[in-house]
Amino acid sequence: MHFSWSDVRARRLAHHGLTTPSANSPADVVSAMAGTHAQVMSAAELAIGLRLADATREDVRQALWTDRSIVKTFGPRGTVHFLPAKELPLWVGALSAAPPVPTPWTDDVRMTDEQTEQVLAAIGHILDGVELTVDELTDALVGTVGSWAGDLVMLAFQSNWARWRQVTHVAGMRGVLCFGANKGRKITYTSPGVRPAPEAASLKHVVEAYLRAYGPSTPQRFAHWLSAPVKWATTVFESMDLEEVTVEGTRAWIVPGDLDVPAPVESVFLLPYFDGYSYRVGNQPSGLMYPGRAKDRVLPGNFQNLVIDGEVAGLWHQRRSGRKVDITVEPLRKLTKRQHARLDEQAERVGVILEAKPTVTIGLVTVGGHA
Repeated sequence: MHFSWSDVRARRLAHHGLTTPSANSPADVVSAMAGTHAQVMSAAELAIGLRLADATREDVRQALWTDRSIVKTFGPRGTVHFLPAKELPLWVGALSAAPPVPTPWTDDVRMTDEQTEQVLAAIGHILDGVELTVDELTDALVGTVGSWAGDLVMLAFQSNWARWRQVTHVAGMRGVLCFGANKGRKITYTSPGVRPAPEAASLKHVVEAYLRAYGPSTPQRFAHWLSAPVKWATTVFESMDLEEVTVEGTRAWIVPGDLDVPAPVESVFLLPYFDGYSYRVGNQPSGLMYPGRAKDRVLPGNFQNLVIDGEVAGLWHQRRSGRKVDITVEPLRKLTKRQHARLDEQAERVGVILEAKPTVTIGLVTVGGHA
């Protein structure tokens, strides 16, 4: 089977539920996206809402904190993600199986392998059935494993964090920690109460989830998306029953039988920060996703993307004030009358999801990208 890059763009838009929404719930959306990046909660809420017919941010919050059908934890690349609760044992199994990324910390900060295992075991025990702030968890860890866990040796955001926090993301990826509901402005952690599924089944699930969302793709791009060694990712691909195809003459792989090519659909989307459509880490080379001026204006920073027919065609920013949201859109090419109309429709949808009345201005986005 031979795919063009146009085919891949159409598949990505459809498989992510943008041009052809098929999900019935926030958890379905998160599953179709192979996880939703959730470093910025409002962005994650918008990303999911755009893929559902009538949802608002409250529907996402309901799924997260009341229904518990999605879990906020540390996923691919050790970054904050929403993952489907029913798939969490498989995700944890796969993330635990991936070789660890080398630590950036110096010897005076770094924890030994023995200390790491002590902390991870203690976190799982301490958080069982409770939600604790970082300070509360730190105190409990110091009382359990020793004062060294609380040493303020990690320089982070103009302050020093406790030593144990260098493995917070590892705790999430091992399944002993996830986010709980905030206490005021303070985040909390709790235990998700899951055990990793067997490694083979877990890797099969995550590779197939990735390929359905981003395929056709390669072991190299999967490794980049997951933050894992390319050699290991290649071995994982080779161990699985995957179907080889070509994209513009380049070898790539898909889930067997996943050969659909949706008809191209004229589309305009305002995608939020860290959207799981994920141009940087998904699949297609950046030069093809960020054509023309977008390569220099949008690609270097983490901006919210104006996406037209599957390509980044500009950037946008929103500023909320009470029940109003002011949306500034900076197109990098001339919009047609139809595209202007679709942009207005998309802005209205953004307003519904954010529960605010939108106004749209075409102009220069003067704020920088999100860190």
